[in-house]
Amino acid sequence: MSQAEAGIARSLNQALTPVFLNAQVMKAPTQEAKPLFRISQGSKYGFIDRTGTIIIPPQFDDLVWGFVGDRAQYKANDRYGFIDQTGKPVIPARYRLAFGFSDGLALVVLGTKYGYIDKAGTLIIPTQYEEAQAFKEGLAAVKMGEKWGYLDKTGKVAIPAQFDYAMAFANRLAPVLVDDKRGYINKTGKMVIQPQWEGDWLSGMWTFSEGFAGVQQNEKWGYIDTTGKVIISPQFDEIREFHEGMASVQLDEKWGYIDKTGKVVIPPQFDRANRFSNGLAAVKKGDRYGYIDPTGKMVISLQFGLALNFVDGLALVYTEGQAGYINTIGNYVWRPTK
Repeated sequence: MSQAEAGIARSLNQALTPVFLNAQVMKAPTQEAKPLFRISQGSKYGFIDRTGTIIIPPQFDDLVWGFVGDRAQYKANDRYGFIDQTGKPVIPARYRLAFGFSDGLALVVLGTKYGYIDKAGTLIIPTQYEEAQAFKEGLAAVKMGEKWGYLDKTGKVAIPAQFDYAMAFANRLAPVLVDDKRGYINKTGKMVIQPQWEGDWLSGMWTFSEGFAGVQQNEKWGYIDTTGKVIISPQFDEIREFHEGMASVQLDEKWGYIDKTGKVVIPPQFDRANRFSNGLAAVKKGDRYGYIDPTGKMVISLQFGLALNFVDGLALVYTEGQAGYINTIGNYVWRPTK
């Protein structure tokens, strides 16, 4: 997997991950698109709505991804295309790889080259790049020769290739790598936070979320703000992104939560702690997962072998290797199935 493929898989929660771990969908960006959730019956895949009603009957033999808006990737004959919310293929399966739509364009691969298509399947930016990432905030990072730069949505070079590595914009800033140091540029390409931070980009903490990005010093993690100022001093063994005003952090092999001042609001006590979404966070104690509220109260008991984040009111959970969906009060809307 290339750096670009890994980065996109992380940012979109879509491709290149185990089949059912990404059954949930991202919130639809248009009023017409309604949230749909992937299910399997037997060896076929389909989709339900948030009430558990089957909208697209299980019919796909090969892998199909969750919807991003009104398009979802599907696989046929070892190639990838897109279906609409009726289950109809609207973009034929012709690509070696296809990633979820972002900013109205989807990253696709023909042969070994990356390009971008629109929702009609029209190739807007030709497949000509060795590596590329999804559009975010109107720009996409691509590798041109040995360096990375950014394109706008017409394919024009908006920021010339000059970085050793580059990632997507968030909070109007993008992390870039220069001489093994991470800094941040704005949309004009100006370096607004000088390269100074080390650490593995695979940590997932380079991109700003709710105005904070992770930094590492002396093997400890903390957070900077969008000016580059250290707001929460490096003191944690591991950290995750802020979401709904809180971030999970690890101390002495246990996970808890801090607020944006760095105050510990839920003491470290969990073996794993996911981000808050829809007002709840999946946490693990021992070999079971449950969900807590922002006070730390366990509101859905420890009962699942695996539990993922809530998206549009539903969360994917596993019980004895079987996947189902629950709502925010812990009731099943789709009973566990293999």
